[in-house]
Amino acid sequence: MTYPETLNWLFNQLPMYQLQGASAYKKDLTNVHLLMDYLGHPESQLQCIHVAGTNGKGSSSHMLASVLQEAGYQVGLYTSPHLKDFRERIKINGVLIPEAFVCDFVDQHRAFFEANDMSFFEMSVGLAFDYFAKEKIDIAIIEVGMGGRLDATNVITPLVSVITNIGLDHTQFLGNTLAAIAAEKAGIIKSNIPVVIGEYTSETQPVFLATAKANHSQVYFASDVIATTYPSDLIGDYQIHNKKTVMQTLTVLNQYTAFKTTELHWKTGLSQVVKNTGLEGRWQQLGASPKIICDTAHNTHGLSVVLNQIQNESFDQLHFILGVVNDKDLDEVLPLFPKNAIYYFCKPNIPRGLEAAILAQKAAQFGLDGKIYNSVSAAYEKATQNAQHTDFIYVGGSTFVVAEIL
Repeated sequence: MTYPETLNWLFNQLPMYQLQGASAYKKDLTNVHLLMDYLGHPESQLQCIHVAGTNGKGSSSHMLASVLQEAGYQVGLYTSPHLKDFRERIKINGVLIPEAFVCDFVDQHRAFFEANDMSFFEMSVGLAFDYFAKEKIDIAIIEVGMGGRLDATNVITPLVSVITNIGLDHTQFLGNTLAAIAAEKAGIIKSNIPVVIGEYTSETQPVFLATAKANHSQVYFASDVIATTYPSDLIGDYQIHNKKTVMQTLTVLNQYTAFKTTELHWKTGLSQVVKNTGLEGRWQQLGASPKIICDTAHNTHGLSVVLNQIQNESFDQLHFILGVVNDKDLDEVLPLFPKNAIYYFCKPNIPRGLEAAILAQKAAQFGLDGKIYNSVSAAYEKATQNAQHTDFIYVGGSTFVVAEIL
């Protein structure tokens, strides 16, 4: 198959949470263990950092990769979801996995995937681990897809586990309290492997402490240890917490492993995350006059920080290009948005996208007024036409809205 044909098969023939939502969620690791055994256990050949969390795990993973690259290591990076190209999920030193490798992997193993009902995410994890092992990288940064305990990535034994923070997201799978969600994410804590916690609350800290104790794992609360951070080219307000998490993780690596980094590596790596890794969609500026910002924040925890940062900007009129997926808790999210803004409601172009008319109707209940557009691009075009040079345009509500603009 050609690369487009391979992607079409990956996206449309098997369950894919990014597109379908709940129907694609697997509730055990049986398939992943079966896949690893079939592939010859590539995960056992990797030195890894495992990164979980409600928000910030993507940014933190890219920061870690950037710093380790600056230290001269060959760094594999597995993240999800992708914005524009599936291959963004699997990189070595910022370079996307070759199309040919993706095609050959699927062609070679397709019969096994179909016979064992492998999900899109399970196959993607298998592809990443197989690629990293074959390329003999030095270290891999592995981002959890969702949760932790039952995530397909949770077959690795890492050098250090990282949990950025806990917020109320994916509650239909992970639980509807912070403690319950923390317990799921704490499922990546392994026996005698140190764990770094980025942020915690009175509800989540006891869960982390108890799980770490049960696993004889040393736990480090980055927010209590790291007082100052270095500047980064990732400039969203929320990155201050991610930088602390990353710096504490690098400190643990220096203490427990052969992967050594210096203060210079930290400074340079944090300042060149986008250049080194290709990360996009985190408080990314698309225009200056009017100022246009896109961000992938999509839940209460992430959006509250982003929306607060917007209010600290200088502008005459605020414009929101807003779209969400259909499992979003709008009663939690919509009250965060300001009423004194013009809204351009749209639907991300995926099966999970919520119809713009439904979003607009719900938003009106919270005093958010605007018009409905038949696509993200149409909403974006209208906003840029309407906005004056002194205005501010924000694009977000969903990773998939940002992806369409980028």
